[in-house]
Amino acid sequence: MLHENTTLLRHRAEPRITPPEPEEPEALTRSALLRPGSYDAETQSFTAVVATDYPVRRRDRRGVYGEVLDIANHDTSGYAGLPLIDGHAQASVRNVVGHVERMWTEGSFLVARLRLSSAPDVEAIAARIADGTIRNVSVGYAVERWDDTDSGDARSGRIRRARKFTIREVSLVPIPADPNAVIRSDTMPEETTEAVEETAPVETANRAETNAAIRTIAQTAGLTRDWINEQIDAEVTLDEVRQRAFDAMRSRSANNIRVQQVGPSNDDPAVIRDRMAEALACRMSGEEPSDAARPFMANSLVDNARALLAARGESTRGMNAEQVLTRAAQHTTSDFPILTTEAGNRVLAGAYQRAQSPVVTALTRRRTATDFRPISVVKTGEFSGLQKVTESGEIKAMTTGEAKEGFALETAGGIFNLSRKALVNDDLNAFGRWNEMMGRSAAEYEAAQVIALLTANSGAGPTMTEDGKALFHADHGNLAGTGSDIIGASGELAALSVARKALRDMTGLDGATPINATPKYLLVGTDRETEAEQALATINAATVGDVNPFGGKLSLLVEPRIATAWYVFADPGVLPVLECAYLSGAEGPQLASRDGWDVLGREFRVVLDFGCGAVDFRGAYRNAGA
Repeated sequence: MLHENTTLLRHRAEPRITPPEPEEPEALTRSALLRPGSYDAETQSFTAVVATDYPVRRRDRRGVYGEVLDIANHDTSGYAGLPLIDGHAQASVRNVVGHVERMWTEGSFLVARLRLSSAPDVEAIAARIADGTIRNVSVGYAVERWDDTDSGDARSGRIRRARKFTIREVSLVPIPADPNAVIRSDTMPEETTEAVEETAPVETANRAETNAAIRTIAQTAGLTRDWINEQIDAEVTLDEVRQRAFDAMRSRSANNIRVQQVGPSNDDPAVIRDRMAEALACRMSGEEPSDAARPFMANSLVDNARALLAARGESTRGMNAEQVLTRAAQHTTSDFPILTTEAGNRVLAGAYQRAQSPVVTALTRRRTATDFRPISVVKTGEFSGLQKVTESGEIKAMTTGEAKEGFALETAGGIFNLSRKALVNDDLNAFGRWNEMMGRSAAEYEAAQVIALLTANSGAGPTMTEDGKALFHADHGNLAGTGSDIIGASGELAALSVARKALRDMTGLDGATPINATPKYLLVGTDRETEAEQALATINAATVGDVNPFGGKLSLLVEPRIATAWYVFADPGVLPVLECAYLSGAEGPQLASRDGWDVLGREFRVVLDFGCGAVDFRGAYRNAGA
């Protein structure tokens, strides 16, 4: 951030025309004429005098003044890497055509070594520099401190000297303002030593050169031949030409104000399609649409197809409903197939999320896989620990154990046909019911796969690769010796206390380092839901002995597929026991569609790529129940 008195001189892509200063200081740059004599085609680099202390003629509310850069005392450190830009166009990174390798001062010259990018779109610029077509550079800078003096010159009136300024960028430009700065060639211009107060360096070219510059300025500004002839006949100076060209451009712009749309347009077919899809989904699910989608709630499928075709410039005059639907669905990439697929996906995703089992959402750690090859889950054990350093200064290496579990993705899916009759009749009931059914089926499929892990081997769970024993095993310390209720006959919670202690006493892969697994979830079937709620209820006890130690300590999860057994799990984010995976980019059920071939209508397909497995036994405890 610059000092509060700093004037930021923004960079203009227009020709070197000096505008009158508005309420705030006008954005200015300093341009220079260049020659390609130092251009190295192999490295695409060249040396340029990017600025001198030549007094550039400016204008503000007080009138005309000469602006001078205090180059001789300028610190050029830190300029390496500044961008080299095409015409001060800062709106896009594509306009960066190179960078500053280094910058230094030579008396009153500010010199830089510039390197062009090797990108293909810069080749044309390099060729123009090499053949001398591009001859000018310009610097954009911010001034932090000015010194104002009276030059005594009747034309410039006063001098503003930039004592402290910062270069922001260097640009290639078509029109120069500083004739003393050039791309370095075999010979350099002699340094100007005359004080600006004693000279009037406004025009250095002869009349022919001035007339040529007038034509260039007019061509760049889009002005007419009559305007050019008027300036030449009046023998005006280049500064006056720039001012008059600027006034002409400003007058022309005031009469041609353009309004640009920011954000999505209501006429954009993609925006219209998204709002139609939301409206169709709300019609099928009964949900409330957004304000943007509400106008499309009364549209039938035929109405939507006709509107989408019209938005693409296709006429549907004289077509009946079936012809409109056929034309709209001719290509799989057209708007209508995308519309029906998006609407179906919205219903499918909503039903899927509502039907997901807590066993999947709360007890598993989720990940993605890039393909269907087996997924390896590597478990890293605890380090062997720090050991005392011997007298000789030897530090012993630390070791750690490692184990690996794995599983793979499987694919499940189903196909549904929306008949031609249903499309023409705008019958969305079957389509909506099918998407809801497939959403629930996907969630149920995931839950069934996870529960199958817990109930495998008669409830012992899958065999672990780590030691060849079942997930729940006495040797793992996570299986109750005898099944029991959560609440004992006398109302005690001894079995739940044993489960908590078993998790707390778990050790790492070395079998010795305690990992202190913290219980978080109590998983039960519907038969034990009431019992579990009582066991976890918070009681306002009158005595210490009546306090429920588990009140508010565990979260209850209920899964209908579980019978009498009950489980205690740690947080899967800290100590995962179960892990599930989806194909990368296709998390959850995916809906696709195509034109029906065997049947008239449109075919829809739902595919779910899902896999799950047990990755560790240390974060779970099982009691078979009484």
